[in-house]
Formats: sequence, structure tokens, C-alpha cells
Amino acid sequence: MLPTHTVVPRGERIVSDASSVIDDLSRESEELDRLVAELEESRWALATPAPGWTVAHQIAHLAWTDRAALLAVTDAEAFGTEVGKALASPGTWVDEAARVGAALPPARLLSTWREGRAALDRALRAAPSGTRFPWYGPPMSVASMATGRLMETWAHGQDVADTLGVTRAPADRLRHVVRIGVRARDFAFGVRGLSAPPEEFRVELVAPSGKDVWTYGPEDATQRVTGLALDFCLLVTQRANRADLAVRAEGPDADQWLDIAQAFAGPPGVGRAPKGEGR
Repeated sequence: MLPTHTVVPRGERIVSDASSVIDDLSRESEELDRLVAELEESRWALATPAPGWTVAHQIAHLAWTDRAALLAVTDAEAFGTEVGKALASPGTWVDEAARVGAALPPARLLSTWREGRAALDRALRAAPSGTRFPWYGPPMSVASMATGRLMETWAHGQDVADTLGVTRAPADRLRHVVRIGVRARDFAFGVRGLSAPPEEFRVELVAPSGKDVWTYGPEDATQRVTGLALDFCLLVTQRANRADLAVRAEGPDADQWLDIAQAFAGPPGVGRAPKGEGR
């Protein structure tokens, strides 16, 4: 979900074509599905870079959040019950849900994830234009809901890929993850009790295809972030350490942001150790 303290960088176009985001979410999910569809049952128990989480936990978490999103889109009252569960155990509810799903036989877990994401796809496409749904933070538009699901699917899919020793070819649909990461700048400061810099940053990132440079913020900004879009996504989802990524900052505020950036809501993540230092 998008955090409550988000800003839209000057000049950025808000996503209004929800169908294109939903299409990209479907492609991202299908790519991860291909990674796990033929796994031997024993490999679902492999430990991933997320402490305490196996491959099964990663897929179970996606299945659970897809279900929560489906309830938000189709049954606000039932979703309110889920929010109550989160408030009752804020420090453990995510892990608890993943643990329940991970206990299922892999074939059943895979089927549950597929059925849930297909139902969410249909619900998002059927939602009237301009609809906003309740969420754990502020209400979400159709496009924002799909974008958040894509970000999570890609990030947890990265954990699975790293566990299986697979190098995924990045696609330009990562622009959605980049957008969340940029918009969540102020949240990353605020969740750590820090004041966000008053001025906007300039962000320039080379798209995975190499055909475009995605830009955010004023061209004359003194605080700047440049590099590869893929590496920026790995940074803001905390799937890799900054020391291992081709993302650079100019200016002390931009430099501090790269140390604390996160595209996900909730408390600050612990991040990942640099390569060579273990998990």
C-alpha cells in the first residue's frame, strides 16, 4: 500500500489508465508463477533472504495480500474486519498470515494464489472509473491498488529468484515500482522521526530497456539521484544493499534518502547486508 505521507513530484503524471497497470501486474505475477510452478515440494521450504521466510512464505504472503485487496474492492465491511485483526496484533499479523499459508501443501498454496489473483484482476477491471477503496492507509484508486500489488509481487518475487539462483530480466513495468519509491520519499524520512527535506529532488533513472531515462522533479534541483531503474527498485524495496547498487546521490539530503529509502508502508525495514557479509 502507499504510505500516508506521499508527495507527487512536480511534473509527474498520475496514472489514470488503470488497465495498463493491471496488465503489468498480471505479467509480473505470471513471471513469478513460472519460477515456482514446477518446483519440487522440498524446494518450497528453502529459506529466502527474508529472515524466517521460505519460498512458501513468500507466495503465501502474496496470496494473503491479494485476498485483502479483493475484499477491499468487493466487500468493504469484510475488509474492515481484516483491518481490526491488524490493529489487534500490529507487530505479528503479517508473519502470522504468511505462516498459515506456508503450512499448506505447495500445490494447494499455488492454486490458492492463482485463484486469488485472478479474482482480484477481474474485480479491478470491473471497478467503475474513479472508485476508491479502503486500505490500511489512505483509500486507494484502482490504479494505485494495482500498482501496490505489482510492487509487492516484484519484490517478493525477487526474494524467490535470489533463493533459486535465478537472474530475472527486468522489464520496463518497473516504472510503477520507481513511481512508488519516489513518491514515498517523505514517508521514509517521517517513519524514522526525521523531517523531510523541503525541496524536491531530481531523479533520473535509466529504464531496464535502456531506451528511456525516467525523470522526476525539477531539472534545476540541487539534490539529485541518478542510476539504473532496476537498482533503484532493489534499493527502495530493500532487496539489496546500497553499496551493491548503481544508484548515486548528489547533495547531503539525497544521500541520506538513499540510506533510508523504502517503497513499502510500515516501520523501517532492516534492509540487506552488502554482498560478502551474509544475509
